[in-house]
Amino acid sequence: MEFKVRLSTIFECSLERAFKSPMLCDVTKVHTGFGLMPRLTHVSDDEGWGRPGSTKKVYAAPSLTQRGGFASVDKVLERVENKYWKIEVYDFQAWLLGFYKFTGEWETIEERPGSIRINYTYTLHTHTGWFYPLNWLFAKIFWKRYMRQVLENVRKLAYAEAPYLYP
Repeated sequence: MEFKVRLSTIFECSLERAFKSPMLCDVTKVHTGFGLMPRLTHVSDDEGWGRPGSTKKVYAAPSLTQRGGFASVDKVLERVENKYWKIEVYDFQAWLLGFYKFTGEWETIEERPGSIRINYTYTLHTHTGWFYPLNWLFAKIFWKRYMRQVLENVRKLAYAEAPYLYP
């Protein structure tokens, strides 16, 4: 079963900043925690991050849902320069209502110079229908709210021209 959540907004910055900031800037400034979602503290094994096929291990602070430490693995599935990212988040170390992976997509469309449409989509994947009502609530209410926060954190990084940590 899949649950898809979509957001769209306009970033007033360069196409490059809108495209690269969510994936190549410091992820701890993007995923700052919200409710049950812990903030990220650091990553490891991130050599080559940003290229299709590359992975990194993600670490989180302690929260109500996990003890902290290694949290998951991120993998770049697709990168089309200044247009589209597709990533996968998997190997969750905390139980997430039966979800076994998340697939994230970040699309940038230049409407005019300095005005970039962002289409941000997450698909949450589960094998079981037992938790369907809880999965639906998590995706449509909690995860959507969390995605809004992430989107605003990325906007701040793009506008501040935060340094890229990866090529």
